Amino acid sequence: MTIQSDVYVIILITILLAIGIVLLSKKFQKTDPLKKPVGILVPVLWAVDIVHRNVVNNVGEKTADILTPYILVLWVYIFFANTISLFGLSSPTANLSVTLLLAFLTWLLIQITELKYQGIKGYLHGFLEPIAVMLPMNIVGKFSTMVSMSVRLFGNILCGGIMMQLVYSATGALSNKIGELLGAKGGVFNFIGPLVAPILHAYFDLFAGFIQTLVFVTLTMVLIGNDIPEDVRNGIA
Repeated sequence: MTIQSDVYVIILITILLAIGIVLLSKKFQKTDPLKKPVGILVPVLWAVDIVHRNVVNNVGEKTADILTPYILVLWVYIFFANTISLFGLSSPTANLSVTLLLAFLTWLLIQITELKYQGIKGYLHGFLEPIAVMLPMNIVGKFSTMVSMSVRLFGNILCGGIMMQLVYSATGALSNKIGELLGAKGGVFNFIGPLVAPILHAYFDLFAGFIQTLVFVTLTMVLIGNDIPEDVRNGIA
């Protein structure tokens, strides 16, 4: 049995994030809550506060207390997975099995939310709306969210990786050509790549990685929030 290289990267990311979370938690435990936070605690608290407020705006205060930890994990994990290619490692989110699992977790939360507020009878009746003949289409539609979210993330990250490979191949060939014109024998170092690649990495890895993380997380919050009654989101019920 052959193990995909992405598995090792997934394990690496998981270990690094776990260590980071443990270290931060210990730092928070040692911090006096009555004193002003300093150092790394400031950006962490700032980020957590922003995420929590966004979750509250989409699902309400009551559900946000439960959902925020999941959204925070999605933010950190997907962003690190999207941008780890900057260190020469393959991005796990360029593997469809990884993005499909992430989308499945979000899809599962959506189904749990629908069952909670619609009940089993209302949930099953939704497959027959607006008319019973729509049953096959409604079944397909029920799973389309999971498929579209996974393919969107997978496709964009994979495309960025392919584009960078093409850039390095093109700059390598151009470097060799220039070397031949200058009288160099054999292959030469790809000296053009380091001049062009940083700008493209900033877009395909950092910017696109951030945007795709934002899209996935936002869709998660919005889709779950759509299934929560308005009075619950507003804290009335």
